[in-house]
Amino acid sequence: MPSYFLGIDNGGSLTKAAIFDELGTQLAAGSRRVPVLSPEPGFVERDMDLLWQANCEAIAEALAAAAIDPAAIRGIACTGHGKGLYLWGRDGRPAYRGIVSTDTRAWEYPEAWERDGTAAKVFGKTFQSILACQPVSLLRWLKEHESAALERTKWIFEVKDYIRFRLTGEAYAEITDYSGSSLMNIKEGRFDRELLEDFGLEEVFDLLPPLRGSTEICGRVSAEAAAATGLAALTPVAGGMFDIDACAAATGVLDERNLCVVAGTWGINERVAPEPVTDGSVMMNSLFCVPGLYLLEESSPTSAANYDWFLNLFLESERREAAERGLGLYELAEELVRSVGPGEQGIVFLPYIFGSNYDPRARASFVGLEATHTRPQLLRSVMEGIVFCHMVHIEKLIASGWRPGTIRLAGGAAKSRTWVQIFADVSGLPVETFDAQELGALGCAMAAAVASAFYADLREASGRMTRSVFRAEPDAARSAVYARKFTRYKNVSAALEGVWGEFAAR
Repeated sequence: MPSYFLGIDNGGSLTKAAIFDELGTQLAAGSRRVPVLSPEPGFVERDMDLLWQANCEAIAEALAAAAIDPAAIRGIACTGHGKGLYLWGRDGRPAYRGIVSTDTRAWEYPEAWERDGTAAKVFGKTFQSILACQPVSLLRWLKEHESAALERTKWIFEVKDYIRFRLTGEAYAEITDYSGSSLMNIKEGRFDRELLEDFGLEEVFDLLPPLRGSTEICGRVSAEAAAATGLAALTPVAGGMFDIDACAAATGVLDERNLCVVAGTWGINERVAPEPVTDGSVMMNSLFCVPGLYLLEESSPTSAANYDWFLNLFLESERREAAERGLGLYELAEELVRSVGPGEQGIVFLPYIFGSNYDPRARASFVGLEATHTRPQLLRSVMEGIVFCHMVHIEKLIASGWRPGTIRLAGGAAKSRTWVQIFADVSGLPVETFDAQELGALGCAMAAAVASAFYADLREASGRMTRSVFRAEPDAARSAVYARKFTRYKNVSAALEGVWGEFAAR
């Protein structure tokens, strides 16, 4: 019987399930969009029951499209957005609404911990900046604003661990996600009661599930989940991994040679290293999905979702034109961007619709607009601004003198060859993209293949299941133009840093 592996990916708004064969070929996929709730400014939430229902429907859709015996799926693993918070109650129900990684309600806590010395005190254990969207900040917010939610909580989950729990009925905390939560002593690879006391969260220690690795079996599909999804009961479910680890694995970034960039809702920029960076120059160190290695991460919610926002809000006439020509809106938008050269407009776009890499209170901005500017020029400035923000992060990762051989690009931007070329020209590095439609799902399917003993480890799985399909080389003349524009971008961003607090106080 052929062997297949199921990867389940829960991003900020979309749930996807994809089935792969042993060589990483995607047989079929299913997806569902989960409504995002914003009851107050800065709140980004989802109904956890609807999220589980969406997963069931996406899995069933993928199984139907693949037309295979569910018993041929040898293993399953989940991935999803990191950070955020999903609480399961003692009564067998969600204890609160799921909180997505673009939520900024808890922005005051990282600032307070920076001022009172807590951030410096805990850094020797966490090796990461404290973010408003991390579980540690959200838990402290809940303690002070929704204490009843914590009182009824049995388990503290990240999104993929919540879905795995619903699949198996067994609660585990997979290390790649939780080591990026500021709840874990990553130096010693464990939860730390004293660390939680430093954050004023000692009472949540017993709500943290047992830690497991990415390729460990963390339960099997329950009879209840099998009935809801169409999966075969008792199919093994691996620990899975944080979606940025999954994208790294799916693009072959499992060692120090290359850089992985994910341009999706979040702009993720990551490298693998044998030791964490402990001088504070890199935003996040976490435990990687390959044991013994660390993932060095620079990220912010400043990437391709800003482009989606612009297209959805300002391109209604282009949407009609695309339909008349039999094109997709993104296809037409790329055509418009290609009609403008990098030196033909000087607009600076700050991609801060969901916050910035500097301040969660920051707001998106166009600077330098003139009456003569056209919609294609604005479109190109949005693409460029997103790449510039990625480059701000990349500069921090290469500050130590390390230089990657290539950038391995994933996410929505990887589907646009024009955008891929901008990444190459701005960074001065070759950029490669890969043929999997769902890279996050593929990465966690690799974990499932290892957990089920089909492959010996993730390196073997990645070597068999990944394929590069496009490579963009940097152009020296365009790179020179972008070097000047990138300097302008950084100057504009720095000049506006002092005003963002005024927007939070509106």
